[in-house]
Formats: sequence, structure tokens, C-alpha cells
Amino acid sequence: MRTREAFERVLAGEPLPRREGKQPYNGAVGVPIREEIVAREGDCVITRNSYGALCLNTPSALFVDIDLHDPGPEPALKRKVRWPLLALALLVGLAASSWMVGIVAVTFALWLAAWISRRIHASRMGRDGGPEARADRRIETFVEQHPDWQLRQYRTPAGIRLLAMHRAFDPHEPAVEACFTALQTDPVYAVMCVRQHCFRARVSPKPWRIGINRHMRPRPGTWPINPERMADRMQWVADYERRSDGFAACRYVRTLGDGRTDAGIDTVRTLHDRLCRADSALPLA
Repeated sequence: MRTREAFERVLAGEPLPRREGKQPYNGAVGVPIREEIVAREGDCVITRNSYGALCLNTPSALFVDIDLHDPGPEPALKRKVRWPLLALALLVGLAASSWMVGIVAVTFALWLAAWISRRIHASRMGRDGGPEARADRRIETFVEQHPDWQLRQYRTPAGIRLLAMHRAFDPHEPAVEACFTALQTDPVYAVMCVRQHCFRARVSPKPWRIGINRHMRPRPGTWPINPERMADRMQWVADYERRSDGFAACRYVRTLGDGRTDAGIDTVRTLHDRLCRADSALPLA
């Protein structure tokens, strides 16, 4: 399909480069996904990404990736705390008729404002349960507003993964963008889905989380590689797969919504859960 599209663009007079660069899968470039194909099951493709983990790529099963990092105090809170303190610091400098006193007062005011903002933010996060509880409430609200949806929720080492079970989706359709926005999906992941024309889920551990601190060779890990380096790569992969046996990529948490289960998506779910060991009690990595 990509070859046909390129040919049609050339016939239309559009200048195209004669060769594509080998770019990694990072949301901005890298079309097509230049990763080794490890297996195919139906329309799903299992690839090994640039740092060695296995990824499930699917054209129609909507996976949603939500990070649970704490972004820190919101800009509005910082401004609300900072400006009164800065005004007070300037008054102190004027009252002392000393620019040196003013500089010291402003510096202290900025430090104090940052400290107060962090304390207020931490207090608010403690009251509402933190990032995971807030994400859970967004998910529950979304399902209440979309009664025909069914979402299967998983816990990942650093966030939440959702799989829409009720129907197939196209990465470019407005419903996907609306879902990503409402659930505050990882923005890099959202861009990847559109540019790579598929949804994606990591189904094996990240190497550094299972005690592998050396990079897969050769670097970068974009595919294909020089055949002379294949032995180095396979040695790394063998070590990685041996250590991966004791870990899960995600853990099933719950299913939300009264929507029906699409048979085709359930097939993807079975594959995903098996590869991730989602029903096991293994540590996440």
C-alpha cells in the first residue's frame, strides 16, 4: 500500500526521496515501524523494539496508555503563590533603598513560592488519592458518559493501560482522539498511533527493570541490522528472554462498561494477556 501511494505521488509530480532513512519508532519519524517482526497472529504483528522489548501492534484494537507521573504544581497555582511574594519582596527592597536587599528579597521570595506551591500540591494530591486515583475517576466518568463502551483496565509499572473491547477502531477516527483527550493519554503514544496507523502495547519487560543494564547490540536497534552483528543481537535476546520469564508487562485490574464484547477484539485480548502474563502474580517490569 505504501509503495502504491508513493507511486501515485510521483505521478502527480511530487518530488520524493529515493531512499527512506532508518529511523526509530518515536512518534515523530520512523514510518514504517523499523523493528524485527518476531511473530504474526491474525492481523496482529509482534515486533522487537529498539531496546529489545516485544510489542503488540494492531490496526484496530484500541489500546490507551495513561502515565501516572506527578507533573508537579500547576502553573496557575505557581502564579497565584509567586506574585504576592514578589510584590512584597520589591516593597522590601524599596523600603530599604537598596538594590542588593531587593535582589536578596526577590531570590528568597522565588524559593519560598516554589516551596509553598509544592506543599499545596502535595496536600491536594494526598486528599484526592494521587495520580492513580485521579486517573481511575477519569476512566469511570468516561465510561458513564459512553454506556455503549467496554474498557478492560490493566496496571503497568508506570501507569494504566486500557483496551476497548466493544468494537474495532481506526487510529484516525475522531472517537479515538476524543477518547485520548478525555482520558489524558500519553501524548507521545497518541501521536504514534496516528503516524504509524496502528495501536501498540508493550508485552514484555523493559530490560533495565529486570537487571539488564547493557544495550541491545548493535545500536541503534532499528531493523534491519548488519548480518555480521546478528550473533551479538541474538546473544543479548537470549539473555533478555531468560530473565523475562519471572516478570509481567502488565496486570489485569477490572472491566468497566456494559458494552458488548467484540469477538475479533477478544482474540487480540487473549493474545495480549498471554504475552503480558496479565493474569499472573509476577512482579511488573
